[in-house]
Amino acid sequence: MPYHPTTTPPAAILFSVDDTLVDDYNAVSQGVRVLMERLGHPSFSAARVLWDVQGILSTSAYRAGRIPLAEKRRQLVRALATQAGHSHISDQHCDELYQRYLDAHRAAWRTFDDVAPTLTQLAQRNIRLGVITNGDQNRQHDKLSTLNLAHHFGAVVCAEAAGTSKPAPRIFLLACQQLGVAPHQTWYVGDQMYEDAIGALNAGLYPVLCDRHRLLPATEITTIHTLTELSALTTGTRSPGASLL
Repeated sequence: MPYHPTTTPPAAILFSVDDTLVDDYNAVSQGVRVLMERLGHPSFSAARVLWDVQGILSTSAYRAGRIPLAEKRRQLVRALATQAGHSHISDQHCDELYQRYLDAHRAAWRTFDDVAPTLTQLAQRNIRLGVITNGDQNRQHDKLSTLNLAHHFGAVVCAEAAGTSKPAPRIFLLACQQLGVAPHQTWYVGDQMYEDAIGALNAGLYPVLCDRHRLLPATEITTIHTLTELSALTTGTRSPGASLL
C-alpha cells in the first residue's frame, strides 16, 4: 500500500503499550537481572541479547500454535540457564524462575513521563483513544489498570482476544470498529517498524513511529521521540508528512 502523508487531524489515536506508553525495556531488564542472580550468570549484555532473541523465536512459535504458553516461557529460562552453564533444568524449576521474572518485571512497571499529560490533552480535544497490544491479555489489562492508564482508552484490543496479532490488518480494523471510527481517520502510534507502522499502514491507518531511544533508521514514516511531539502533530503545529528524525 503506498504511503500518503496526511494533514487531517485524527478522530482517534491508537497506541502500542510496551515501549510506547510503558517502559518495558527497563522492566524486562529488571526481570532478567533477577534470573541472572539466581543462575549465577555473569554478563548482563549477553543475557539481555539472548533473552530478546529467544523471545522472538519462542513468541513466534507460540503465536503459530506450535508450542503452548508454558513452553514458550520455559524456552526463555532454559536458554538463559544454558548460557549460565546449567544445561539441565526441570520444567518445575523453569516455571519457578519465570514466576520470579514476572514478579520483578511487574515491580518495575513505569509509564514514560509524557504519557499521562499527552493522553489527557488528546482527550480534551475529543480525540478517541485506544490500545492494540500483542502482549499477554491478562497482564496487559493489569498493567494498564495498575499504572492508572485504563480510563483513558475506549478500546483495548489484545491479540489473544482478537484471534490475530499485529501486523495483521484485522486487529487494527477491529480496534477502529470498537472506537466507532474509520481507519483513514485514525492514527496508530508504536515503536516497531514492522508490527506497528507497516501493520497500521496496510490497514489504512496513519502510522507514527515512537522512537524514544533513537534506534530506528531514517524512514518516510512520521517519527517522534516523545508523545509531547504527538500532541503538537494533532494540532497541526508540526507537519506530519515526513520523518522527525
